[in-house]
Amino acid sequence: MLTVINMELLQNKLRPNKLNDVLGQNHLIGKDKILSNLVKNKKIFNMILYGKSGIGKTTIALALVNELGLRYRSLNATINNKKDFEIVFEEAKMYGSIILIVDEIHRMNKDKQDLLLSYLESGLIILIGLTSTNPYYTINPAIRSRCQILELKELSEKDIIKGIKKVKTILSDFNIDNETTEYIANISSGDIRYTYNLIEFCYYSFGPNFDINKIKEMNTKSNFFHDKNSDGHYDVLSAFQKSIRGSDVNAAVHYLARLIEGGDLESIYRRMLVIAYEDIGLANPMMGTKVLSAVNAAERLGLPELIIPLSNVVIEMALSPKSNSAYIAINEALNDIRSGNTGNVPNHIKTNSATYLYPHDYPPYYYVKQEYLPDNIKNRVYYIRKNNKYEYEMNEFDKKRKENKQAN
Repeated sequence: MLTVINMELLQNKLRPNKLNDVLGQNHLIGKDKILSNLVKNKKIFNMILYGKSGIGKTTIALALVNELGLRYRSLNATINNKKDFEIVFEEAKMYGSIILIVDEIHRMNKDKQDLLLSYLESGLIILIGLTSTNPYYTINPAIRSRCQILELKELSEKDIIKGIKKVKTILSDFNIDNETTEYIANISSGDIRYTYNLIEFCYYSFGPNFDINKIKEMNTKSNFFHDKNSDGHYDVLSAFQKSIRGSDVNAAVHYLARLIEGGDLESIYRRMLVIAYEDIGLANPMMGTKVLSAVNAAERLGLPELIIPLSNVVIEMALSPKSNSAYIAINEALNDIRSGNTGNVPNHIKTNSATYLYPHDYPPYYYVKQEYLPDNIKNRVYYIRKNNKYEYEMNEFDKKRKENKQAN
């Protein structure tokens, strides 16, 4: 005979029913704050709540409809199919309107979106969308334009500790010391769902008085937000590049470590090559070759040894002189082309031109003055050198070459 186990999770038992009991989000909840005023004025509007996992998006949505006493349904854009959405729409017609909470709303396919739009327009559906990705990039503009977009902030360690103290209201014999409490808050990285799941696992595995050593036995990694398909991953990649660009070697190594722990090595390799040519560029033109060599070494070594060549080259990248002159030059040229500011190729440099002057016939600098740009943009300057040794020397040579009387 099979035994039925009660699987109602601690996180659901501790989920607050009122906004004032929600952890954090003080910019949205509290006296004269947006969401609290909606409850006070008994109003609700289409909205999208976005932010990293485990910071209260679902909790806030449920607290809102609970305090306002509104009829609602919850669906998940990934799990629920088109028929599930149609059932909710029919219910909305029956009752005049309904609140629809859609988790993972950025994953709604076109069929579901097309269905939803007409009901949003008519007011039969009032939408509360939940997403961990930036809605300005991932959500259908037609849906987004009908919603107020509210960003949730990460929970602080103080918020997490406050949440841990609430566990005793459900598990009366739960009793951990301050050191263990602070350790859990630290490794949770602002994710209260992770906190509650970890506590529940340890409670039933080790008993109500488990300590920091028991957690370390089975959990050696912190829970930093790093879904390679979500904003958290791209935020870390952005911080990685900006730290190297800003010559902060310690921050660069820190974000490299986070990216390695995240496991998406291809993104690391690609971003390092971008940095080598975009941010370091002509100030240290060998950096691209060095990065490629380090990437090849990393691919041959694999984990865990790949961290060594990557660390070496990232430190050198951070400490290297920087120049984005080449990056700016090509973008300026592309802007001209895309805006139609081009012109015809000069006749003397067209194929088989009889008037072309061959620079190799003009020693000692192998340069001869002739126009290469189209006539209507012949004075256009794309490349402006930056102040570094390599570009200075390169430009000084170019200046000397063009001042040579024989060339002119």
